[in-house]
Parts: sequence; C-alpha cells; structure tokens
Amino acid sequence: MTEARPIFPGPAATERAYPALSREYPADFRVDDSYKASLPDLQNGPASLIVGARAPIQHVGISNFRLPIRYQTKEGGEITLETSVTGTVSLEADRKGINMSRIMRSFYAHAEKQFSMRVLQAALDDYKSDLNSFDARIQMRLSYPMRVASLRSGLSGWQYYDVALELAERAGQRLRIMHFDYVYSSTCPCSLELSEHARQMRGQLATPHSQRSIARISAVMQGDTLWFEDMVELCRRAVATETQVMVKREDEQAFAELNAANPIFVEDAVRAFAGELIAEPRIGDFRVVASHQESLHSHDAVSVLTQGETFAQASLDPSIFAGLRA
Repeated sequence: MTEARPIFPGPAATERAYPALSREYPADFRVDDSYKASLPDLQNGPASLIVGARAPIQHVGISNFRLPIRYQTKEGGEITLETSVTGTVSLEADRKGINMSRIMRSFYAHAEKQFSMRVLQAALDDYKSDLNSFDARIQMRLSYPMRVASLRSGLSGWQYYDVALELAERAGQRLRIMHFDYVYSSTCPCSLELSEHARQMRGQLATPHSQRSIARISAVMQGDTLWFEDMVELCRRAVATETQVMVKREDEQAFAELNAANPIFVEDAVRAFAGELIAEPRIGDFRVVASHQESLHSHDAVSVLTQGETFAQASLDPSIFAGLRA
C-alpha cells in the first residue's frame, strides 16, 4: 500500500510529505508503444545540451561485450570461441550522443551466423545505418587454439594465439585488418658468441641468454582469405623459435639447438617478419611491434617497423609496448 510519509515530524501545518510513490518492483508492468514514446532520450537531445567543445568525435561506442562466435578453420571444420567485441562510430559536432545499445543489437542480429568478413561488413552496415554515422568500426578479439606438435617426442598440445579482427570505415573507405600476437624465444647473438668465446679460450662453461619474446603484427588484408593458420605459418617461417607446449627432455634439447641455430636481435626479428609480410600478396600495409623481455637486463628491447600509410605515426602510444606481455 502506498501512502504519503512526512519528511519532518511536527505540527500538521508545517509537515511536508514525500510523493506517494510505490516501493515495490512492478513485475507485471508491460510497456506499450505510447509509453515507450514518452520515455526521455537525452542522448538524442538538442545540441544545446552538449557539454564542452562542440567538436566531432572520431570514436564513441562500447568495448568488451562478449558473445560466442562460430569460426571456420582452414581445414573446413568449425569452432565456437568467446569473442570480445568493440564497436564505435563517429559523432558529428552538433549531435549530443548515440544510443550505444544499438551497436550491440546490430551485432547480435548477425552473431548466430558463422563468422566471415562479409558477416562483419553486414553488421557494420547495420549499426552505421542505425546510428546515422559517417564512419564506423568493429573490432573482435579472441584466442585461437591450434594443436602444435613437439619437436622430437611426438607429443602435442594446444597453442593459443591472441587475434583481433578489425573492420574500419573512414571517409567511405573500408579496411580489413588482422592483429596477431606471436610468442617466441630470442637468443641474443652477442651473448651466444661471448659464451662460445669463453668455452674456446678459457674452457669456461657459459650459457647465452635468451628470453620469451612477443611480436604483434597488424596487417591490412586484401584479396583472398587470410586464415589464422596462414598467419601462424608466416610467423614460423620468419622466426622459427616459437615457444613450445608439450616438452620432454629430447624436446628441450632440440629447442636449445633450434635457438642456437637462430640467434636473433629485436631488430632482426621485425625485419624477418617484414620480409615474410612483404612477400605475401594477401597483405598490404602492416606494422610489426616486437618486445624481447630481457633476462640479462631489467628492461626490454623493443622495435617497431611499419610499411604504408595505415600504421605510420609520429607519436607512440605510451602503452604500445606495455601491452605486449609474453
């Protein structure tokens, strides 16, 4: 039962009461069209409500809404993976804001379909239209599993690759971009030579230093399908010392030999990746960011190599290397 309650007790003439509001959740309340039309919509309010500079916004939307997406493997199978989606649109200077839930609703309309870049483009079309925006972007992040064989023992285990797929439209031009993280071991060539010098000149046992390292490759996709499996093979051709999953003693020895056969500075690493990317006709502009997380030093060795205008930049994001944790 709803009743008015006094705010301040006292003589009746001086009492003021709360409005007679219900304090129970109305589980049986149903929204009809007229009630829905009466709901306030501040985000689509007049330009007079804009706070701060009346300036265009390049990105506004939502990040990290998750849902299961079905992906096709290169061999023709299918796998369902939890996927984190970021969706943004541009906002003109005289518009207050956007209805962000429309981004999710537009994407959900396509979420049950098996993933393809065509499906992603259709989702982008929908929420760009729904939000009346001139530019729009979708990025999907996932961890893609692949079975990887050990070097000598015949065992195998699951290697996981962090991948992000991005579809970005700007000024009527659309870019399809894959961001791919590859984790590998880097043996320092200088340390290897110094260790061998100690053995040969003084009979002194010494070991070269190596460390877990990571490269993030961002590549504009063009032409035919570039499978996740294709990117894995490209990275392995560039830098053979991918970290291992299942390891017995013979595998550990083999990995030590593999590292000795492929010593690599961080400068060598980004150039090795670049060589394979340049040779791949399905890849246009690209960026390689590498971090060798030193076991000798208390700091990391890092490098960035770009080709083309897409990833060229005068300034570095302060977190560009901090985000690379192998």
